[in-house]
Amino acid sequence: MTIHIGAKPGEIAKTVLMPGDPYRAKWAAETFLDDVKLVNEVRGMLGFTGTWKGHRVTIQGSGMGMPSLSIYANELIRDYGAKTLIRIGSCGAMQDHVGIRDVILAMSASSISTPSLGFFKEVNYAPTADFRLLMKAYRAAEEKGVTTHTGNIYSADVFYAERPDLDEMMERHGVLAVEMEAAELYTVAARHGCRALAVLTVSDHLKTKEALPSEEREQSFGDMVEIALEAAFG
Repeated sequence: MTIHIGAKPGEIAKTVLMPGDPYRAKWAAETFLDDVKLVNEVRGMLGFTGTWKGHRVTIQGSGMGMPSLSIYANELIRDYGAKTLIRIGSCGAMQDHVGIRDVILAMSASSISTPSLGFFKEVNYAPTADFRLLMKAYRAAEEKGVTTHTGNIYSADVFYAERPDLDEMMERHGVLAVEMEAAELYTVAARHGCRALAVLTVSDHLKTKEALPSEEREQSFGDMVEIALEAAFG
């Protein structure tokens, strides 16, 4: 048990899927896992452990933003022995060729700052995904016939940004989408010698202003969860 996670020793699997929304964690666990057990509800940040095709997996909410994600990732790795952490979440597309419902595999994650910025001082550290996870996720997406894009994303510090100049620069340099957690996840995982990947569903488009209706999100997010599970265990 830690300050933020109430699970007992042995209740957290070595592989953890991390949606930001704790209720998305509940939905994913109940939809895709067998023998599901609630292992954390501290601060309402729900976590569940079950099995997928015989493999133990935990789905733990991380909250919104890199500071919150950093707390859970650090405790999952340091105190519970997690070795593989996969973010499953939504993102906003920044390129014309990326569509609503598409899946993005974040090969790298740019940011203005992260909670780990102070560790590096003058070094511009480049947070990147684990290659084997990335490769297996890409193959799983292809087999499912899901439109998938692989490349750089932007992890933002704020949701309601007012920097159109920054968005324009990101678009110009081929950044696929914006979200709020992956850069810190990749950094924490690297620090502890663990594997990490972000598998994201495009729910909004910054340029076209399209948005995925809430009633259609569940099916689209289901593809993302299956891709993440195949990447971890396939």
